[in-house]
Amino acid sequence: MEHPFVTTKTPELLLDLDAFEHNTKMIAKQAFGKKIRIASKSIRSLELLRYILDSDDVFQGVMCYTAEEALFLYENNITDIIIGYPTTDQLRLSKIAQVHGEAKIFVMIDSIHHVNELEDLAKAVNGRFYVLVDIDMSTQFPALHFGVRRSPLQQCEEVLGVAFAIRQSQNLQFCGIMGYEAQIAGVPDFVRGKSLTNKLIQTLKKVSMPQIEKRRKRIVTCLEDHGFICRIVNGGGTGSLSHTVCEEVITEVTVGSGFYAPVLFDHYRDFQYNPALFFSLPIVRQAGKHLYTCLGGGYIASGSVGVDKQPLLIYPPGASLTKLEGAGEVQTPIHYLGTLHIGDSVLFRAAKAGEICERFDNIIGQRNGEVEQSFLTYRGEGVCFL
Repeated sequence: MEHPFVTTKTPELLLDLDAFEHNTKMIAKQAFGKKIRIASKSIRSLELLRYILDSDDVFQGVMCYTAEEALFLYENNITDIIIGYPTTDQLRLSKIAQVHGEAKIFVMIDSIHHVNELEDLAKAVNGRFYVLVDIDMSTQFPALHFGVRRSPLQQCEEVLGVAFAIRQSQNLQFCGIMGYEAQIAGVPDFVRGKSLTNKLIQTLKKVSMPQIEKRRKRIVTCLEDHGFICRIVNGGGTGSLSHTVCEEVITEVTVGSGFYAPVLFDHYRDFQYNPALFFSLPIVRQAGKHLYTCLGGGYIASGSVGVDKQPLLIYPPGASLTKLEGAGEVQTPIHYLGTLHIGDSVLFRAAKAGEICERFDNIIGQRNGEVEQSFLTYRGEGVCFL
């Protein structure tokens, strides 16, 4: 097997353009008449966000993760933006309130406290906010919370309380709701060697999905019955796309990881995208017989600690990380029974999508073994948001 990428003798972040474009087309085909919003935390490159937005009309807008990032996107001519999480960044929120009307930057809230804070801030700067209400989409089983800890709002009465507070404010405009079903979108259910766990997760997902659909529809109906118009009903993620787009009340689905298809997304039963994002490390020493040491490599994914958050070594075939050191901050030793040389490159995939972009200034786009285009990451643009 030949090395599939052109590399140098320094660590590099590499994008297989054919795989990336294939994934983009596959995601667009699954839209089912809905719009797809791009999750910036999984892309972390302004140039690649534009690349996706320009590829198909089904892609509309970006979901970012901080107010600072929202302003960065707005200043770079992306004007349909959801901030996916509540924020207390008053400096940036003040600026967002002042560009109301020039751009659609939707601020996320899930409490009356958030409403009051935004109203006071908007009054202080003579501005306004577009507001979305975040809904909890987790599923409760006996002794098990299946989902992530996000919004405290789950019942219609709770959502209405916040919506009425928005209505009573002078400077906030209710625009709709968001609900992220993380237990469907972000939990692998087809991991090799874990058949019992897979079966359990598949069962929990199967039970959860109709509950999620009913809850979302119930809340939208309740809001509409009280005179609220949900222009945006956002849901989903890469792992739930095919299910979420089928919900009647959904207007758009957010997708991010599917474009790069990192290692964690190898383990889903219902879909498979092509791995597109890789990183290469140069071998800088031979530490012993069959032991080669690479420069850098400690790009461990966030979340609960486990071996599944380590990078996956894919080239050369048969090479493996050492158990005691794993992927290290400044060096990564590997074990390989074949022959390698100082200066050769070793190829990895990151466990999650966008986080790896924080470690590189550029993403080197390649096609058919040739460099075609380089894309700046957020880091390459000189910005860092989290």
